[in-house]
Amino acid sequence: MKTKTDLELFEQLDFKENPFYENIITNLVENHYSIVDNFFNTEEVAMLRRALKLKFDESQFKKAAIGNRTNEIVAKSIRGDFILWLNEAEAGEAENLFFNKINSLIAYLNKTCFLGILTKEFHYALYPEGTFYQRHLDTFQNDGRRKLSLVCYLNEEDWKPENGGELVIYSEENGAEVAKAIYPMPGRVVIFESQLMEHEVKPVKTARLSITGWLKTR
Repeated sequence: MKTKTDLELFEQLDFKENPFYENIITNLVENHYSIVDNFFNTEEVAMLRRALKLKFDESQFKKAAIGNRTNEIVAKSIRGDFILWLNEAEAGEAENLFFNKINSLIAYLNKTCFLGILTKEFHYALYPEGTFYQRHLDTFQNDGRRKLSLVCYLNEEDWKPENGGELVIYSEENGAEVAKAIYPMPGRVVIFESQLMEHEVKPVKTARLSITGWLKTR
């Protein structure tokens, strides 16, 4: 029978560094956010986009609210998206693909950075033309478990910057506020620290599709 020390040594020997994930970690340490292009390839994005559209056409989405699930208030003047919460236990083929990649990232972050990510929550999001989400922080007074926010963009391949819907992340450099605009290109994933980075979604001119969620500690 292996001792605890043997198991720890085995885990260390079995560990393989992932340059893709290491780049995400470096960005988070240095900037508190990371922009990852091609996290999902073209085929994977198309699968997820079809799944999102099918469920939206079936009227499974609801108007998004502000606050957490125990204290929701629908406020059109603050945010305009429609969402559908994802249940990993009931996931279809496309959602399983998504969760497999996210679970791999979580396992790597916990193993290398000791983040203590224990749970996650994700939803499909569709912003119709003309909608937006005002500047905010992804944490609540009655729930501070969100550690990292994650957005995966599922827009069409011909998405152009003039379609709007960019994510703007606010940070501080040398005592001055800096606004970083990030366009929702298909397959791109943006990860940022939920309790530090204020952000907003600018008005969209063409429907904007994504999966949005949070990696949470105890």
